[in-house]
Parts: sequence; structure tokens; C-alpha cells
Amino acid sequence: MHPVMVYIPSFRSEDSAVEKGYTVFKIEVLMSGRQHTVEKRYSEFHTLHKNLKKVIKPPEIPSKHVRNWVPKVLEQRRHGLEQYLQTIIMENEVLPKIFLDFLNIRHFPSLPKTESCGSFETESEESSKLSHQPVLVFLRDPYALPTTHDSFSNVVIEGVIHGIFFPDLHPR
Repeated sequence: MHPVMVYIPSFRSEDSAVEKGYTVFKIEVLMSGRQHTVEKRYSEFHTLHKNLKKVIKPPEIPSKHVRNWVPKVLEQRRHGLEQYLQTIIMENEVLPKIFLDFLNIRHFPSLPKTESCGSFETESEESSKLSHQPVLVFLRDPYALPTTHDSFSNVVIEGVIHGIFFPDLHPR
């Protein structure tokens, strides 16, 4: 099974003063236990399809032209686009960078780091810094058993053992 899963659970119509209305499809991407959402118009799927044809043989994409915009027809298009994305994932052991970019996936373990994350030369120093800070720092490993001369009990281990073996017992 591939580490990437995609679903299109819903769509919505957008009205614009500049252009005629269009439909936006909500894509849920699940990768390595993390989920994020991307919204794309059909025209973006069509562009993806044209670009994928240059590197792989993609499955058929649902028709570009839809005669009427009733919910039943849009639901069929939603389902067809979901199948389209899922088929690309199932049929390709290594997913093309174009596809990963479309789903806003920045890092993918099966690709070389230079292809999935950009090369070291082009990556700025600012973007390579970690975006998180440590919340708690231990002077020694809190999960290691306490030494014989340790005057404090190991609260972490005792709490886990208590929670597993005595879940109904209330602390003193």
C-alpha cells in the first residue's frame, strides 16, 4: 500500500464578478499519519493531466465539458476526479514531482532529497531552519530506569505502568 492516500469528500461552487462561476474540489491528503487539505478547480486537474502525460501514462480524466451543473453531475465529476488521483497513486511506485506539488506534498521518502525538497544550493538558509522550539528539556533520558542512588522516583515510567496495569485505581 502506498504511503499517500487521497480523497475528495466535497466540492463547492464559487461565484466571481470577474468570470463565470466555477467549482472547487476539496482534496484531503493523508501521508505518514498527517492530513492536510488542498482545494483545486477542474482546470488545475486538467493542467496536471497535461503535465503528467509528459512523464507517465496517466489514467483518463473526467470530461472537461459538462453540459449542466446540477449536483448529480458535479457529484459524478467529484467521484471521477477522486478515482483519477487514486489510480495515479496505485499505478506508480514513485510519484512524479508534478503530482506531489499538485497535492502540496513537500517531502516524500521514496524520492531523493534533492528532487523532493530542492537542492542545497537553491534552498535559502532561512527556509532550512527548524520551525519548532523545544518545549521541555531533560538533563538525562526520562525514560531510562532510575539509578540506584537516585533519590527521586521516575514519574514517567510509574505513570505509564499505573495507567496500563491499574487504570481504575485512583492516585493517592
